[in-house]
Amino acid sequence: QVQLVESGGGLAQAGGSLSLSCAASGSIRTITGMGWYRQAPGKQREFVATITGGGSTNYADSVKGRFTISRDNALSTVYLQMNSLKPEDTAVYYCNGAGLTDSFRPFVSWGQGTQVTVSS
Repeated sequence: QVQLVESGGGLAQAGGSLSLSCAASGSIRTITGMGWYRQAPGKQREFVATITGGGSTNYADSVKGRFTISRDNALSTVYLQMNSLKPEDTAVYYCNGAGLTDSFRPFVSWGQGTQVTVSS
């Protein structure tokens, strides 16, 4: 079983910054992709950013140039630095991780979500 635990988030003013982190634990052999998704009230969950084990990144157009995803493979942790925040960034942010367990079974796990609120 693989668990993802997020931390960070909270309240920021428009133009401000917040950072999120997500640590994976459990019977993990390798984590290939890690990423962040978000869900605003009344909307579907949407992609924010992903990063591979080799460090290749991909961002949603809405956050390009403002958000930075990074990861520490040794700590099985992924980070999201959010700058120049906008009220439309308000959402619950979810961490996602995929890889192989110690028994070579593929897994896809989600964190519990952390609230990010940006005031205008």
